[in-house]
Amino acid sequence: MSGMQADAAFRAALAIEGSVALPAIQEAVRAFARPLGYDRFVLFSASATQDDEVERIYWVEGDWFGVGEEVDAETYVRRCPMTRHVLQAREPFFWTKTENAAGELYRVVRTPRGRGLHGLQVPVFGPLGLEGAMSLGGEQIDASSSARLAASVVAAAAFTAARKLLEAPAGELARTLSHREREVLAWTAAGRRQAEIAATLGLSERTIENHLRRARRRLGAATTAQAIRAAIRNGDIEG
Repeated sequence: MSGMQADAAFRAALAIEGSVALPAIQEAVRAFARPLGYDRFVLFSASATQDDEVERIYWVEGDWFGVGEEVDAETYVRRCPMTRHVLQAREPFFWTKTENAAGELYRVVRTPRGRGLHGLQVPVFGPLGLEGAMSLGGEQIDASSSARLAASVVAAAAFTAARKLLEAPAGELARTLSHREREVLAWTAAGRRQAEIAATLGLSERTIENHLRRARRRLGAATTAQAIRAAIRNGDIEG
């Protein structure tokens, strides 16, 4: 990356690492990303369950769908296929979205060109594989290799810092799962969808989601996949 971009990325990453609240992380990312043409941001943890690839959205901001207003997390996940593509990604990638009579067309590209919304998706990996990602979007972005590398550094720093702030540290919580949390984790590990688990147990999908979230927190896991592995190692559920 160029010297100026490397310096800007380093300063942004330092500011992010020292942040004690999500708004400080957001402001550091905005300040870095605006000169590169980005004004839309999504930061999320990724799930291993194929029916719910986005586990938790930490931050969504910007007019992602050209309606002149901010988009909520649920709408973003439902409409943007790039959140699903990140499950197969091994490195940051550019994407572009155009519109025609048939609707919206998203494509992964080497270099975004022309009119439309363009963006960079940065997967973040940990010891157990994919843990989350950040997507940055804009209509006129710097798609140079140096800008991609610099933005990838900042995006990874933002994800790591946000996860530390928003997911409870493992040492601060009891690690013993409740009976219901073990039950829900076991069904999830077996490949059952949240809707199926809810129907089987006579609970709402939101309740199932809450049980999974509490299980992750108790086990100090950032994703459901990590929680399942930890529960198997601890003997809470069968592998």
